[in-house]
Amino acid sequence: MQLTGEMLIGARAVPGMVGKLRAINPSTGAEMEPAFSGGSVSDVDAACALAAAAFNTYRATSLEQRAQFLEAIAQGIVDLGDVLVERVMAESGLPRPRVEGERARTAGQLRLFASLAREGRFLSATLDTPLPERKPLPRADLRAQKIPLGPVAVFGASNFPLAFSVAGGDTASALAAGCPVVAKAHPSHLGTSELVGRVIQKAVADSGLPEGVFSLLIDSGNNEVGTALVQHPAIQAVGFTGSRRVGRILVALGAGREVPIPVYAEMSSINPVFLLPGALKQRAEAIAQGFIDSLTMGTGQFCTKPGIVIGLASPDFDRFRTAAQSAIEAKAATTMLNTGIHRAYCHGTDEWSKDSGLQALSSGAAPAPEATAGQPKFFSTKASYFLQSPHLLEEVFGPAGLLIECSSTDELVAVANHLNGQLTATLHLEAADTALARTLVPILERKAGRILVNGFPTGVEVSYAMVHGGPSPATSDSRVTSVGAMAIERFLRPVCYQDFPASLLPESLQDANPLQVWRLVDGKLQQP
Repeated sequence: MQLTGEMLIGARAVPGMVGKLRAINPSTGAEMEPAFSGGSVSDVDAACALAAAAFNTYRATSLEQRAQFLEAIAQGIVDLGDVLVERVMAESGLPRPRVEGERARTAGQLRLFASLAREGRFLSATLDTPLPERKPLPRADLRAQKIPLGPVAVFGASNFPLAFSVAGGDTASALAAGCPVVAKAHPSHLGTSELVGRVIQKAVADSGLPEGVFSLLIDSGNNEVGTALVQHPAIQAVGFTGSRRVGRILVALGAGREVPIPVYAEMSSINPVFLLPGALKQRAEAIAQGFIDSLTMGTGQFCTKPGIVIGLASPDFDRFRTAAQSAIEAKAATTMLNTGIHRAYCHGTDEWSKDSGLQALSSGAAPAPEATAGQPKFFSTKASYFLQSPHLLEEVFGPAGLLIECSSTDELVAVANHLNGQLTATLHLEAADTALARTLVPILERKAGRILVNGFPTGVEVSYAMVHGGPSPATSDSRVTSVGAMAIERFLRPVCYQDFPASLLPESLQDANPLQVWRLVDGKLQQP
């Protein structure tokens, strides 16, 4: 597939008219062809108008047609083969196995949402039969289902060029719900975005769907397109993965509209790991190696990177610290996703190095001076200092970790209570630690969307039970997830139909259940 550097507005390929942009290979610093140009507010208007015009037709498509459409996108991404893999590698600096794994995950989550669309349970069809003889008041015939919100804006993420980008989880779940998507390409992945966008554009046409079901826009860097997209009256929800700063700007834009809309922003997390005494006694060295492997995976650029690790002062805690220091010293400095992320990481670790309350424990191999590579670094502090230092709750995005030493169980519990919202929290424990774990789990339930035992949080399974969300600042809405089957709930809302004639009822609520979907009838779940 030949890259042209154009945006995709419905069925058309449209050249941008604002500035000149090129993706940059972070491994070499070389600019890549072709040149792209940013769109304008008029391009946003055109894409959103098409999405609005497509909405009623698209949401009325059969569940089977919607499922086949998602499967066609998945297959199209796979069929791009090395053309896609090599472009992703060049634009991100990621190694081939990681890119191939992410491609498989992207196709897999599209197929997961295809299966959700096909079975129709997301409709939550609910029927309360009428009770005309009930005293003192009769009950009407009440039936409810969930319907799609409307066109959704999706912002591509920097750290997942495929799985959280143009055809990533936000797009897959929105399309499965019946919502057209207007995506904004991440500036680091312009070629990748066009390749994937053209796959979706072709799938729209091949599936006989209205062209406005999908568009792809490019921002020149002045944020005009992104701002206009969130503020456009046709857009009914936003999916975003990125920094806390940008996420909060988008949330404010969505809330400030005349008709506010939800902005589902996944922003930042330090993902604490608690080392309980019994676990340290049994396997301090093994936990240390696993922690450092997770910390440095993908150059620490996963949103689930375990950024802090907490334990009680003891000889076993010292064993962990020594083993972790040795493990990080064996790690190489590897390429980061772009120069901006690299610059922010260097600034963050420099600030930690100058912090009088922190001790620099060890570092990985130093990068070449000109490289856009993140050097792994490990620091430590006392819990008493951590508890009075709110700046240490802020994420340093990259392969840097902080070890927190607690003088007592009460201080460890205080650290848990001090934490803000997180995507994940992890407990390493043995049977002897059960009482302390029982104290910590209710605290961590309030703090995190996913709690792990004896594992590490990097590696997010795309499944029915997965929750990739959490209280602010991890996300803007702790009630939802951006990964897994429940992600579809973000783009739906319930509607109740009272005393409707059968001829006007949605198929999922008709007595004969022609869609053959699961339904809740008078409080009892009925299988088709």
